[in-house]
Amino acid sequence: MRINDLLIGMGLFAIAHTLTFYQLNGQFISKWFQKYEWLVIGFGAILSIFYVWGTKYAVSGTGGLLWPARFIGFGIGMLLYAVLVNYHFSEGINIKTMISLLLCLTLICIQVFWK
Repeated sequence: MRINDLLIGMGLFAIAHTLTFYQLNGQFISKWFQKYEWLVIGFGAILSIFYVWGTKYAVSGTGGLLWPARFIGFGIGMLLYAVLVNYHFSEGINIKTMISLLLCLTLICIQVFWK
């Protein structure tokens, strides 16, 4: 396992998921996103770079395995989505969501720490 690559991959996934959150939900946060919808849609090509590089580094960081990289990316996305929805829309985290988030965190830990 190459921990530096794994951390870079996780960071790139975090950037990608955060930007994707704003791309998809910005229309509910600011009129700017509604006004410049096509610009926001076009930004998707740039977002893809973060996902591709995140996958490349996460796969390298997990010794060439694809499944762990996928689960790590998914888990990071779910955790960030919960934080951003709570922050922007004040949608609290109920027990069902909390259990789901704990499962995501467990998924990430299994993929990173289980040898």
